[in-house]
Amino acid sequence: MSELVLQEQPDIVLSHQVIAHLEAQLVAARRLLQVVLEQGAAIRNRDVRGVVQLTGVLQAELKRRQLIENERLALLQRAGTRLGVPGGSVTLALLETLMDPESAQLAGARSSELRGLLETVQREHHVNRALMSQELAFLDHLLKLAGIGGDESYNAGGDRLATTAAQHTGRRVFDLEV
Repeated sequence: MSELVLQEQPDIVLSHQVIAHLEAQLVAARRLLQVVLEQGAAIRNRDVRGVVQLTGVLQAELKRRQLIENERLALLQRAGTRLGVPGGSVTLALLETLMDPESAQLAGARSSELRGLLETVQREHHVNRALMSQELAFLDHLLKLAGIGGDESYNAGGDRLATTAAQHTGRRVFDLEV
């Protein structure tokens, strides 16, 4: 097992890179949150074009975040090499051992803010998904009432619904025949 070696001198370059990386993560997370909130508003306003457009913007933001994630992995690998541990096991607490106290405190604050932002993004995204499911279920219901639903209908889980005998009979809201 590798032994953790504490550095006597802080790694100023790595410290600056970690803080700059956390800043980039925060900027990206704020953009992502803005898109998710705008998408939620578009869903509530039943603005189909807006929802579709924002879905494209959301996908672009997620691609940008993938680039940032690759940078994060490289930073962790470098820190792991300095610490004598695998990059995947480097935590913020371990990174702080390579930083001066002020940088370590700043990195901790940025990391905490980032976690909070990402939790908010996740929560709002789940709300948006629930709203979309609700809107699609209502649309499916209206299509069935109009006699258009048929076997092209899907449930909230995305599974195709079975066609019932009622769907093949007359399409009346009230059947007044005796």
